[in-house]
Amino acid sequence: MSVSVSGAVQIRQSKGLFATLIQFTFTGTKTSDMKNIAILVPETAVVEAVADPRYMFTAVNEFIKSQGKPPLFHVELIGLSKEVKLADGIFSIHTDTTLTNAKRPDLIVIPAISGNLEHSIKLNNDFIPWIVMQYKNGSEVASLCLGAFILASTGLLDGKTCSTHWLFANEFRNMFPEVDLVDNKIVTEQNGLYTSGGANSYWNLLLHLVEKYTSRELAILASKFFVLDIDRKSQSPFIMFKGQKIHDDDEIKKAQEFIENNFMEKITVDELCSKFAIGRRTFERRFKKATNNTVIEYIQRVKIESAKKQFETGRKTVSEVMYEVGYADTKAFRDVFKKVTGMSPLDYRSKYNKEPALHLN
Repeated sequence: MSVSVSGAVQIRQSKGLFATLIQFTFTGTKTSDMKNIAILVPETAVVEAVADPRYMFTAVNEFIKSQGKPPLFHVELIGLSKEVKLADGIFSIHTDTTLTNAKRPDLIVIPAISGNLEHSIKLNNDFIPWIVMQYKNGSEVASLCLGAFILASTGLLDGKTCSTHWLFANEFRNMFPEVDLVDNKIVTEQNGLYTSGGANSYWNLLLHLVEKYTSRELAILASKFFVLDIDRKSQSPFIMFKGQKIHDDDEIKKAQEFIENNFMEKITVDELCSKFAIGRRTFERRFKKATNNTVIEYIQRVKIESAKKQFETGRKTVSEVMYEVGYADTKAFRDVFKKVTGMSPLDYRSKYNKEPALHLN
């Protein structure tokens, strides 16, 4: 059985729901000009990443209309064909128009894609020159989660910052070495190009775009309606460090494994250089090239990942965990932990511990 999702169908919310928003008055928007929002429907797209931006912009239209003002966004779903089947045919999205008939957009939204990413990019290759042409003609472009792989394929992100799902950071860096991936950030913005972090963090990018095109007041209203934290900036607390081993430098892989098996001890760069018979400058250069971390950063991330797992599953105090992962200085441990995760050890434990904690200090 397949489920058909039509881009032409209006948002099916009760009039009473939006009517309650009238009590939330706002002064206006940054522009009264209608904005054309082109939401692409790529092959292998994640259905939610197509439906959610449409829901956001059409909902904001309803907020504006509830104040007796004309809607601001004209939203279209644009595909390479009139029907795009997704999730092995379970969902079928009927687009509003095809690429050849699309209006000039003010904003292009590239939803997340799924499956084998290189294959997905090839399936959607016809979008790439169109995105480039529209950007050169003044359109802005936003990618949601793994939609960054399509945006990066255009070359528009070369030399610029970008975010995507933290789990695919290594794969992204290998495919697009000219792009400055900042995998801890929720939202990046540079020269009319926007990207978001992993999965549901794209809602924060959508709020950012609503604020840009309308007002802070409307963005806050949207955040309340969708029950979103409008000021979430980092996906660091959600990152699970697995070690970057998608490279061909076997000696560096051995060094990584040594660090991961001995992180409880004090490991120095000189010790690693001696163990693997590589000069320090050469070792540090090769390690950074292979892992995208300095040796010290890698050691810290391995230690902090172990600490995170202990905070999530055990009842040990912060001090006990600190000593177990090889730190003796409380301040140093807390500083590094916060640098890596964006949270203090105590806050992290309080939020993610799976059992009632007996001690929290």
